[in-house]
Amino acid sequence: MRAVTWQGRHKISVDTVPDPKIVNPRDAILKVTSTAICGSDLHLYDGYIPGMRAGDVVGHEFMGEVVEIGAESPLSIGQRVVVPFTISCGNCFFCEKQQFSACDNANPSETRDASEMMMGHAMGGAFGYAHLTGGYAGGQAEYVRVPYSDVGPVVIPSEMPDDDVLFLSDILPTGWQAAVNADIERGDTVAIWGCGPVGLFAIQSALLLGAERVIAIDHFPSRLKLARDMGAQILDYTQVDVREALDEMTGGIGPDACIDCVGMESHGFTLDNVLDQVKAQLMLTTERPHALRQAILACRKGGRLSIPGVYGGFADKFPLGQLMEKGLTVKSGQTHVQKYTDELLDMIREGKFDTTSLISHHASLEDAADMYRNWHDRQDEYTKIVLKPALARGVVQTRDQLAMA
Repeated sequence: MRAVTWQGRHKISVDTVPDPKIVNPRDAILKVTSTAICGSDLHLYDGYIPGMRAGDVVGHEFMGEVVEIGAESPLSIGQRVVVPFTISCGNCFFCEKQQFSACDNANPSETRDASEMMMGHAMGGAFGYAHLTGGYAGGQAEYVRVPYSDVGPVVIPSEMPDDDVLFLSDILPTGWQAAVNADIERGDTVAIWGCGPVGLFAIQSALLLGAERVIAIDHFPSRLKLARDMGAQILDYTQVDVREALDEMTGGIGPDACIDCVGMESHGFTLDNVLDQVKAQLMLTTERPHALRQAILACRKGGRLSIPGVYGGFADKFPLGQLMEKGLTVKSGQTHVQKYTDELLDMIREGKFDTTSLISHHASLEDAADMYRNWHDRQDEYTKIVLKPALARGVVQTRDQLAMA
């Protein structure tokens, strides 16, 4: 089969690799119909996530048609399913608490030692995201093996198009959990750093959960427009001092809750971020946590901080004293996708989420290397890329073309 593989920093290729096979009775094999490039994949592209090996098949946002099942899979051949990026057994200590991303059985023994050494405890399993999370082949491929197919996959009604539901795999539940973790109360002001796909879903989620206003912070015009269209007030951090603006907008109190949807690769030319970028280029650090620092300093006393943005290691110049003295409550972590998918599928049916306007491009799987490069270098034009294995090479559909279809 054809699949997208990681070959090194800024090196993505589409190669012929062995077809996946059933290896456990709970497995299923999918023929992939849609698979997306996630902002987290750009961390792999930039070489900041340890544990990648040349030839690894990437991709953790995908859906498709069931073509083969193990003896203990509840799925049926021909069903359309969306698969959570978290691989979870369903019956360990953590899964029973619905903390699915912390599953203690999904990370196999050959990779969990390094993960435990780096993180303190072994990370859960995930598709297409380094050997620290199990080394599983990802879904940017024609076919993919789905372990524990009795726990994660969401069966999709035939009348719902792929684009409506694909993001149940990751970014919609991630944006939702980000807002849930912010403990939003009616009337709250919520500030969200980053208007990428997760940030856009966090905006919608915060408003659905009762926030009176959401303030979205970014600098790409197209993303800020999408945020405004979804009901947020916007701040372009290249045009204003964000902390001063937030103080002014909240009467000097600060936002009730702050959500960091940026993660480890903050942009900007503030002194702290420039120093972070220099250290990152020298491989002295993996983190550029400027957005997180800013969120901590901006949040009101006694406020809440939610961190869905991906971080991978140790951070310099972390404002620990400010975090403690202000009495902030912090919630973070990879998304417990399986906890939310049924509820969110119903909300999509009811029209409560706009799941398609953030898609800027459809492209062939064969064009994945170009799509990675374009999204990395031209983020104002590329907000979300969906790869379609059935599309012919060189066929790229833009947002305007998709809207007319």
